[in-house]
Order: sequence, then structure tokens, then C-alpha cells
Amino acid sequence: MENTSLEIVKLLKSKGHSAYWAGGCVRDMLLGTQPKDYDIVTSAKPDEIEKLLEHTIPIGKEFGVILAVKNGHHFEIATFRSDSGYSDGRRPDAITFTHAEDDAKRRDFTINGLFFDPIEKKLHDFVDGKRDIADKIIKFIGDPHERILEDHLRIIRAIRFKSTLDFQYHPDTYKAIKHHSHLSAKVSGERLRDELNKMIAGDNPIRAFSDMEDTGVLQHVIPELVELKGVAQPLEFHHEGDVWDHTMQCLKSLQPHHTLRERWAVLFHDIAKPKTFAQKERIRYDKHPEESAKMATKILDRLKFPRAFIKEVAWAIEHHFNMKQIIEMEKGRQRKWFLHKEFPTLMTVFKADIAGTTPSDYTMFNTLSEIYELAKKELGDGPKKLITGEEVMEILGMSPGAKVGEILDEIHERQLAGEIKTKKDAIRWVSGRE
Repeated sequence: MENTSLEIVKLLKSKGHSAYWAGGCVRDMLLGTQPKDYDIVTSAKPDEIEKLLEHTIPIGKEFGVILAVKNGHHFEIATFRSDSGYSDGRRPDAITFTHAEDDAKRRDFTINGLFFDPIEKKLHDFVDGKRDIADKIIKFIGDPHERILEDHLRIIRAIRFKSTLDFQYHPDTYKAIKHHSHLSAKVSGERLRDELNKMIAGDNPIRAFSDMEDTGVLQHVIPELVELKGVAQPLEFHHEGDVWDHTMQCLKSLQPHHTLRERWAVLFHDIAKPKTFAQKERIRYDKHPEESAKMATKILDRLKFPRAFIKEVAWAIEHHFNMKQIIEMEKGRQRKWFLHKEFPTLMTVFKADIAGTTPSDYTMFNTLSEIYELAKKELGDGPKKLITGEEVMEILGMSPGAKVGEILDEIHERQLAGEIKTKKDAIRWVSGRE
């Protein structure tokens, strides 16, 4: 990818245009990190870019942005520009093609406003970004209030960069985020989702959510999480603190390989505890798994997650209190659970729930894990279907209906338990129900 981006810069320069690497890739280079992509800025106008490059997509041509596809890689190429007016709090009302310095100064943070000429090996820093990278400071370019009013998502991005890069805020940045925290509620669900996914999948999601809570942003983005603070837990089982402390400790236990589904399921597994809190023989949260699944569904829908994703996360949350029941189930029914597509996600929530509890007792989880691993080796993808619904109806003289499905489910469970192994076994078992 780097070599291909270099070819594009060379091509633009050969035609008399200025061309640099820009933004995140330059920041990452200075941090000693391999860039994930290479954005390019240039004096060439969009039409000129399209003429020079064979395969382009006008993803934001009205804003001077062209997507180039070369050697299987994608590159955003943007013409130097300045912006004016952001009436919708997201996009400029008008742009003017200009020069490199103006382009740098229209950007969000100093650490993202750097340009690098890969041909001459020269850094172009119009915003003191190199110093802020050295000091590990998140600082808006120019007036922080103006930058936030231009695009409200910058509030969330500031928090995300601080947590993922392990930086600190410039005092003016921190004050501006707190002052304008309410504007985060105006950001679209899709844009919030994308930023939150980067936060929760980053190296320090705890810091990100704690920063959002501290600055007042979380109250406008996911207010349900704020409600976890101060909700007491039964001291017989929880010494780590309140439900917020427990949730953050659970999230902290996750490893880089864990999926977004697993991360969101862990984050929301106890989201209904404030709603279900009650003092009986001890502190209880009756039916909180089911209520948490409902609340998680609403939150994730609000954030425009795909329906399938929401359903999978909600399933793991709804059943995160079922570990003991699964261990005690009959073999066939138990193995049916093991074959559920999201059972690995449920196992992650089980384990994280324990890790988030002080003291942590993994005895039950280890028992279930041993049973599960053995079953996976024996089952593979599960047994093949031995008999059809039509055959069941013919044998029993039944009409179509829910009962046929129930019989097929029971046959499947008995297959999983090893009680039914052949088609003859299945027919004999069905016939015995007459």
C-alpha cells in the first residue's frame, strides 16, 4: 500500500502538482506505528485527479475528495481546500480550493494536520502537530469551539484519539468538550456507531467510556450506561464496587481477539440492573438478563447496528445468567445450546462477568468449558437430519403444525445425546409415539 501511494504522489508531482501524505498516516509514522492507510492531499483539482488516474470513484467530489483504486488498494485523494459555514454541524456549506496551509488549518486536531512529502522526505507542519505528538496532547486546531460547532462528531473523535493513543487533552480542548457535550446528541447514529466501535475495540476502552462520563458526553450518547454509577451490588459476591465498576472491570478483561459482538454484549450485560434493583433477602436484580437484552436491543438499534448483530448480542446478554442451568441440562439439550451460533459469545460474557467480579471464582466456568470443548470435538458441525417433517406426518397421520417442529427438535436433541443414530432409529422412535 505504501509503495502504491508513493506512485500516486510521484504521478501527481510529475504533472506539476503538489502532493503529500496527510493526516493519520503522518501521525502514525511519527509515533513509530505502521499506517493502516495513506491519504493524499494535492493541489490538483478533482477533474485533474480523475484524468490522471485510471480507476477513481467520486465519493466526495463536491468537497474535493476522490477515491482512487490502484493495485487493489484504496486511497482518498483530496484537493487542498478551505471550508466555510457548517449549518448542519457536519459538512461545510461551501469550499474553496486553496493551498496546503489553509487545508491543514481547516482540520480537526493538530496531530491530524500534518503533511509529509514522501519524495523529498520533508514534513510540512503548519499547526505545531509534531510538538503535540511529542507531548502526547490532543489539541484542536485554532478555536476549539469553532472546530466543534463545525462538526459535532469531533467531540467523540477527541475522546477516541485520547484513549486509543494514550494521550492527554490540552486544557482548552477539555473545556470545550465539556462545554459542548450536549452537541454529541445531534450526531447521527451511524457516525456514533463507527466511532464507538473504534473505542470499544481499542487498547483502552475503559478510559474512553470513563472520559465520556467525565466530560458529560456519555449522558447524551448512551445515558443508560451513566445510570450504572452508584448502583450498589450485594457485598456477599461483589467487592469491586458498584455496577459501573463491575462493567468496566468486565470490559477490561477482554483481549484483542475478541469480536465487536462480544465487546458490546459484555458492555451491556448488566445494563438493566438499575431498573431491576431491589432489596429483598439481599440486593437483587430479578430478570435483569432479559431486561438487559431488551435495553441493549434498543440502544444498538438507536446506534444503527445491523439487525442480525443486535439479535446476536441480545441473545448472549439474555442468557448470561444460565451457566449453572446449562451445566445441569440433559446431554442432548445441552449440546443443542453448544451448537448455537453465538454460544462462543455467551462463553465470553460468562468469563468476563466472572473477571469483573472481586473475588473471581472460575470453578463453574471451568466445568462448563471442559464439557463444551469435549462436545465440540465430538460433534463437529452437528449431526445430519435423519427424518423430514413430511415423514413424521405420514408416520403419525398428523397435519402440518407446530407439533411437527417440536418432534423434529426432540429427535435432534436425542441425536446430540447419542440416543438416535440412524434413520431407522428415528423412524422407530417416532412410531413409538403413536
